[in-house]
Amino acid sequence: MKRSDLHRTGIVCLGVLSLTGAVPADWQPVAPGIDYDEFLLPDPNHVYVARMDRAAADCFIESTIGQGKLISGRETVSGMAQRYDDALAYWGQAWGPRNDVVVAVNGDFFDLTSGVPTGGQIHSGWYTKRFPNVTGGSGFAWQLDRDVFIGECVTHTAGKQKVTYVTTGNSQNFQGINRARGANELIVYTPQYNLTTATDATGAEVLVEMARPTLVLPTPSYARGTVREIRPNLGGTVIPFDHIVLSAHGTAATTLLNNVSVGAEVRISQEITHYEHDCSTPLGYDWTKTYASIGGSFHFLKGGVIQPSSDPGAVERHPRTAVAYNSDYVFFIVVDGRSAASVGMNMTELGTFCLAYLAATEGINQDGGGSSAMWVNGQIVNVPSDGTERAVANGLIMAQVQTTEISDRLAAGDHVHTVTSAALRVGPGTNYLPFNASGAGASGLLPAHTLQGVLAKGDYWWKCQFGAKTGWVPDNLIFRGGSVGDGDADGDVDLDDYSLFADCLAGPGAAPQPALSGLTTRDCLDAFDTDADSDVDARDFAGLQPAWDGD
Repeated sequence: MKRSDLHRTGIVCLGVLSLTGAVPADWQPVAPGIDYDEFLLPDPNHVYVARMDRAAADCFIESTIGQGKLISGRETVSGMAQRYDDALAYWGQAWGPRNDVVVAVNGDFFDLTSGVPTGGQIHSGWYTKRFPNVTGGSGFAWQLDRDVFIGECVTHTAGKQKVTYVTTGNSQNFQGINRARGANELIVYTPQYNLTTATDATGAEVLVEMARPTLVLPTPSYARGTVREIRPNLGGTVIPFDHIVLSAHGTAATTLLNNVSVGAEVRISQEITHYEHDCSTPLGYDWTKTYASIGGSFHFLKGGVIQPSSDPGAVERHPRTAVAYNSDYVFFIVVDGRSAASVGMNMTELGTFCLAYLAATEGINQDGGGSSAMWVNGQIVNVPSDGTERAVANGLIMAQVQTTEISDRLAAGDHVHTVTSAALRVGPGTNYLPFNASGAGASGLLPAHTLQGVLAKGDYWWKCQFGAKTGWVPDNLIFRGGSVGDGDADGDVDLDDYSLFADCLAGPGAAPQPALSGLTTRDCLDAFDTDADSDVDARDFAGLQPAWDGD
């Protein structure tokens, strides 16, 4: 939908927003359950708003991470929208569904040098960065039960962040998530941190495969995992998409190593203690099973009341990004600024707009200025004040859920070969980072995994073991068989396979149409298309000759 098709003009008395000056909005659907509108105000200001129906069962909110990693991961809003579109999600409390991204905005303030967001973040159920303790505010939160809230002051009570070792019955407190490991500390690294833990060899690390994201799960609840590797004094560990790494130093490393064994169950429990803005009065909002959250500043609208602030960042007019909500909708809001066409807003004006035009009751400010950007169905709709999109640390998206799709072309236990050199990724999808590669013709095995053959980022993905290397590769880069030409997958290439080749032979440019062997077209291409040109012809027969063993 073009911007010119979406904008409208709002008329307000005296050039200042007021409750009585608001005119009815003209919402345009951009996806089932998600609408968009633009407002031209006489300040002048140009405001862009997307709203998501909280009752729309197929719609949800997710946070995004620049380049898919917290460390030095800055990326434009457009780039993050594309990164997470058609990527795996945990929505519905199972891995396999995918994001159909409809709207995206920038998120939290961040360190311009490191690219790390200032506040905390929860992504797809993973608590990836802790909100700072007792600083007065946290951020917008969307939960698995579709509830929403804007968090206030939080802390992480030491005895409530722990790993339980089921085999020994012992437990151990962990001191942090996705940050540098200190002396005698136990740190939990999740897949969103970086490709590896990037630690030195002075500690011990344990790779744990998780049955679900760590979530915020206070005891007695927990996220269950299974120990897959124990790595003392070996340095950084690669973090697959469904794993965590327990990284410990000194006395904490001794405790860790004394309580783990390969195959043993571990349990992760963690809790966020919530207070009012004064950091002393308990607040009832419960962070348990929060699905997505990012930090923000200036909780400018509370219970339908605009909150005063003398902070210069709140009283000056700037481009703005905000999240607001009421009992029916969640709103993403971007205001252009720093131009003659749109001057920007302060917090009072932003709160008044949310009340007058959106009937919102709660609102929080996100990073603004040159960071403010909104993406709707493939395009940036606002005018970033830098003149182009700024690379930012994180953001939020409104998405529709796409159902899980699994290919049955291959199965656990199958022997496979690479058609060409294949990058191994830490998860199923091009949004996950590559960490190794297997050369053309490499032999591998498909281990058991509930997501073998899952559809993501436009391809089906398979977890493959190539010797000591294990990673995810797309369907088009591997074929089934004990070796090249092993059509019956019995581990050799003999006369039986040559008979199957004859049934598959179709000539240059023609798709195989086997009639006698029971093989499918894909089976033929997997076993006999040795030059990877999508047919089975005489050139492929020549490619079979080196594989002949006659057994």
